[in-house]
Amino acid sequence: MTFELVTALVVFAFVFSITPGPNNLMLLASGTNHGFRATIPHLFGVNIGFMVLLLLVGLGVMQIIEAYPPVHAGLRLLCAAYLLYLSWKIAAASPPSEQAEQAGRIARPLTFIEAALFQWVNPKAWAFALAAISIHTPPIDPLLGIVFVVLVSGLVNLPCILVWVAMGTCLRRLLGNARRLRMFNRTAAALLVCSVYPVLLDGRF
Repeated sequence: MTFELVTALVVFAFVFSITPGPNNLMLLASGTNHGFRATIPHLFGVNIGFMVLLLLVGLGVMQIIEAYPPVHAGLRLLCAAYLLYLSWKIAAASPPSEQAEQAGRIARPLTFIEAALFQWVNPKAWAFALAAISIHTPPIDPLLGIVFVVLVSGLVNLPCILVWVAMGTCLRRLLGNARRLRMFNRTAAALLVCSVYPVLLDGRF
């Protein structure tokens, strides 16, 4: 295993993890609406769920899915539908000052399990997993190579997504006005909706 191979994987994982996508937009919105501490389960759910997805893709899950076109198509539609649902939830979230008055509509951050399961309908996570396993797995024992990719990607991913939660927490202080927070939520929701377009356009997922 060469230094160049490790460096290439680290850079690849960093670029995918730090750039905007469904996970980062949702973590940003959660940090803004709920604060840093309340978003911690969501944060670790993303990281651990991402690593589990990456491991199972490396072990051949994607090949099984692609062998059954209706299942593959259904997964893509489920992915798009769930992203649209989450976009609506973010857009409709009440500012914290109003949540006590709207007990039936209180928004809450995703739980660890919800965030982990979300990776299975996250197109960016699938795209990374397929590329990382096919391109960056080192030429050693296949299982050890997959585990190496999973561990390196997970270690790089965690601080990157942490940055988005921290940015959301900072925005929480700046967006103390309920009107501004609603505008932010609707903007984040619109960006999340935009992330659905590649899912429907790209037949690879």
